[in-house]
Amino acid sequence: MSPATGSSDKKQSASARVLGSASAGICEIAVFHPVDTISKRLMSNTTKVTNLTALNQVIFRENAGKPLGSRFFTLFPGLGYAACYKILQRVYKYGGQPFANEFLTKNFKSTYEDLFGAKTGKALLSATAGSMIGIGEIVLLPLDVLKIKRQTNPEAFKGRGFFTIIKDEGFGLYKGWGWTAARNAPGSFALFGGSAFAKEYIYGLTDYTSATWTQNFVASIFGASSSLIVSAPLDVIKTRIQNKSFESNESGFTILKNMAKNEGLTSFFKGLTPKLLTTGPKLVFSFALAQTLIPAFDNLLTK
Repeated sequence: MSPATGSSDKKQSASARVLGSASAGICEIAVFHPVDTISKRLMSNTTKVTNLTALNQVIFRENAGKPLGSRFFTLFPGLGYAACYKILQRVYKYGGQPFANEFLTKNFKSTYEDLFGAKTGKALLSATAGSMIGIGEIVLLPLDVLKIKRQTNPEAFKGRGFFTIIKDEGFGLYKGWGWTAARNAPGSFALFGGSAFAKEYIYGLTDYTSATWTQNFVASIFGASSSLIVSAPLDVIKTRIQNKSFESNESGFTILKNMAKNEGLTSFFKGLTPKLLTTGPKLVFSFALAQTLIPAFDNLLTK
């Protein structure tokens, strides 16, 4: 798989795209769920962290005084929701973007090439396809909401199970969908576009699917870093909307206003450094793995 599937790229089967992206999602959740929990708790924190003691309190909360081994195992809340969400998300995002790219290439390739040139046009087609897929990702929002609440606000569940929450909350689980779409559009544009530009201009690849693991890995670093930086402010607002209790009706604009007033403009980039150091490798890992596994599965299935 590659972020671009223009006319010069080999087209993989749908089965290969599903298998490759699902495998990447499974590997990602197995390795990085504790890291994701830390990142979400840092973004949800509204106090200043000035020392290691305060940082320990933010990350481990009521378990801050426990031994290190015990504290580590408290970083796995919401694992079931996370697994369902992450695997479905990666299949949809990594497996779906090539289909969107093929549609755009078929219908708008000449327009992009006329405006931006052949090489840049191809990379921008990939970025645009990524943005389209990113917006549609809000379909999976309820699972993301439940995962984040389990990680940052477990008392919101009040002993209720999955199906009870679905029944009780209904469309309330789509709270923050507009901010999620607003974050995903530029974030996914930068993810797929950054990777495509790296393959195009650093490695000079005409068939992105022929990239080696190393090339996929380096290209994914460019894409993931761009995505996290571009989407950081909206991601903080989205996380704060989703981590509140189910009864809360505080809007994203209210959160934005209060953050600017009480925490300053730098608050919109809270957690960016640890996110680049934690979520960044997670995204690089899964993106590069998917781009490598999808062509591998395609070769295996067509033999």
